[in-house]
Amino acid sequence: MAAALAACSTTPVGPNYHQPPEAIASQPGAAAPFAGVAAEQATAKNTAAPFSDQPLPPHWWRLYQDAKLDHLVEQALAHNTDLRQAQASLERVRAIETEVAGAQKPTLGVQGGPEYGHVSGISLLQPGYEPPNSYMYGASGKLSYQIDLFGQIRRAIEAAGAEGEAAQAAVDLVRVNVAAGTARAYAEVCATGLRLEAAQKSVRLQQEAVDVSQKLQDAGRAGIIDSARARGQLQQLNATVLPLRAERQGALYRLATLTGALPQDFPREVADCTVPPRVAGTVPVGDGTALLRRRPDIRQAERQLAEATARIGVATADLYPKISLGLSAGSLGEATDFARKDTFSWSFGPLISWSIPINGVAQARIAQAEASTRGALAKFDGTVLTALRETETALDAYARELDRKAALQSARDENATVADQARRLYRNGKTGYLGALDADRVLAASEAALAQSEAQLADDQVMLFMALGGGWEGATEAR
Repeated sequence: MAAALAACSTTPVGPNYHQPPEAIASQPGAAAPFAGVAAEQATAKNTAAPFSDQPLPPHWWRLYQDAKLDHLVEQALAHNTDLRQAQASLERVRAIETEVAGAQKPTLGVQGGPEYGHVSGISLLQPGYEPPNSYMYGASGKLSYQIDLFGQIRRAIEAAGAEGEAAQAAVDLVRVNVAAGTARAYAEVCATGLRLEAAQKSVRLQQEAVDVSQKLQDAGRAGIIDSARARGQLQQLNATVLPLRAERQGALYRLATLTGALPQDFPREVADCTVPPRVAGTVPVGDGTALLRRRPDIRQAERQLAEATARIGVATADLYPKISLGLSAGSLGEATDFARKDTFSWSFGPLISWSIPINGVAQARIAQAEASTRGALAKFDGTVLTALRETETALDAYARELDRKAALQSARDENATVADQARRLYRNGKTGYLGALDADRVLAASEAALAQSEAQLADDQVMLFMALGGGWEGATEAR
């Protein structure tokens, strides 16, 4: 009978999953080269373009060639609490997958135990008779196997497998965010250190201006107003230092917690960093095809769509009967009759159960599953669009900040020349202090803007790598 039922088995009910042709990821434009890369290569002319279509390496943070950053990322990938939580969730989903797959195998149950008493006389067809008390026993076992005639179990296993793959993609997504978050925190520490260095340089220059104005006042060559203006400017510059120190300390605390350490145990070896990490030369970014394959959130959404599609088959199978093969055996009698032939019983045969779909419940569940699939497709499309938008935005932001930094560098150099000349003229008494003060203010602002641009470049570069979705590949090697 089992062989006959197995021979009748057909393709599981419900749709077989494939990536829908109407999905945005299936459109040629989604896999095309990035518009930002093509635009920069077209305008670069005689200079090197900031991007190349070379593949993004698995461990992009190693492009910085910074041993401290490598060590911090490795620590974060090994100890980060968000990553540990995601890994635990994956293990739970994998256990559920094993549980679902167990429905393909037979189930075995046994029960039994001794008892003392007697049955009723009526049950023996002897009214008024009270049987004597005695020790009795009962023992039975049952072996059953569900014939997956319409593929409900196979669809459930397919859905559980897709859910497990989506959970793995979720772990990879956390790895991307952890690696990028660690690199961003490290870059912020170093960039804030650079901004502090620029601010402190401006403070030192202004202190020199204060000393000069005081000497000129003492010599009767300048009034008290010049000294007051110089001291006011000095206090203004001192005020910009304190928030930068707080910002750097906050980045250090964040770096500590990202690597699984207490905030007060932040890495002291990077606390004095003043050189933001930056990949020199062109940044490899690949193309749309590589992005669609690499971004874990896209893979997660695609696997959730596959899971939702398989759930349609699980719901559709409820329209049809379920058939199980059962074998049971047992022994029941008085203890003194244990193991006698007349105490044994057994049976074998199929069990057919069918909730006839006349109340619309099964059809409603199918409609729910189909609606969930349409929602999963919309989410998949949205995830792809978001990934492409984030990447193009990050490419453009980084390219424009490179242009801004070059302009700020030129402006800073010009303002430094002006400030130096203004200070010389003031020292020689050929001009008033207002000119020198204004030149110093402009120079301080230029220094601060240039340092801030360096910080923004470091952050934009990490955000670009984050948008590209790398960093999860080769988890064993990264650890």
